[in-house]
Amino acid sequence: MTAGVVTGEAVALDIRLAHWPSRLVAFVIDLVAEFAAWIVVTLLLARILEGADSDLAAAVVVVAFVCVFLGYPIVFETLWRGRTLGKAALGIRVLRDDGAPERFRHAFVRAVLMPFEFWGPALLTSIINKRAKRLGDLLAGTVVVQERVPTRAAAPVSMPPPLAQWARLLDLSRFPDDLAMSVRQFLGRQHELRPEALTAMGNQLVAAVRSAVTPDPPPGTPGWAYLSAVLAERRRREEERLRAPNAVPPLAPPPLAPPPMARPAGSTSAPSPPRPGPPSSGPFTPPT
Repeated sequence: MTAGVVTGEAVALDIRLAHWPSRLVAFVIDLVAEFAAWIVVTLLLARILEGADSDLAAAVVVVAFVCVFLGYPIVFETLWRGRTLGKAALGIRVLRDDGAPERFRHAFVRAVLMPFEFWGPALLTSIINKRAKRLGDLLAGTVVVQERVPTRAAAPVSMPPPLAQWARLLDLSRFPDDLAMSVRQFLGRQHELRPEALTAMGNQLVAAVRSAVTPDPPPGTPGWAYLSAVLAERRRREEERLRAPNAVPPLAPPPLAPPPMARPAGSTSAPSPPRPGPPSSGPFTPPT
């Protein structure tokens, strides 16, 4: 299940929530780590407080107990950006409701409330709440998300047929690898994004690609088709380069053929080939 998170810049993000089974396993791992730390602290205190006053020893033990079992999640989640040993093992982490990393005050509220809800209320509220929040998350303004999501091999981007001829004229020499990767990830996830996020991210990528790639697409070309055509053409040229390792790929589009000249009367020479341009029909035809 995914949920929408709105960042401070009002950008909607889709995140995958961590539900109670993974959170319960992470809690058990953290509990084992806390008890292991408590055993070490107990052994140290036994040596340090040997022969000390019993009231003083009891007070020190109580303070140490609180520091271990409350300090463990607070320190780890604050310094490790919402992760503990258990959460890291399960691939989950704590974020603020606006998608930013958790801070000390959020970790403190979650840790203080955990002793009052770990025996049942935490499980109950995380099952009932639509964003899988426990009481500590509700009061701290946090949400637990899944970081490691299984990935599958993505299908190659296909060329929109009406743009195939235009794409052969593209100058891709200034099209960087990181931008190509961003476009590839966007096209692979466009069906998972909310309409608002899809439009905002698509417009940003189209503007970035148009600043690095020439010529501009035919008028009326949808953004997804433009990005697909650029990426598919880049992949086609890379495949051609791999098939012919000794060939040097062109860095600029081939020059356009000159316009046909008027032929002298009686000339039998063939007319010049027409210049490639946008398709004369189809969904990408320029408006008249």
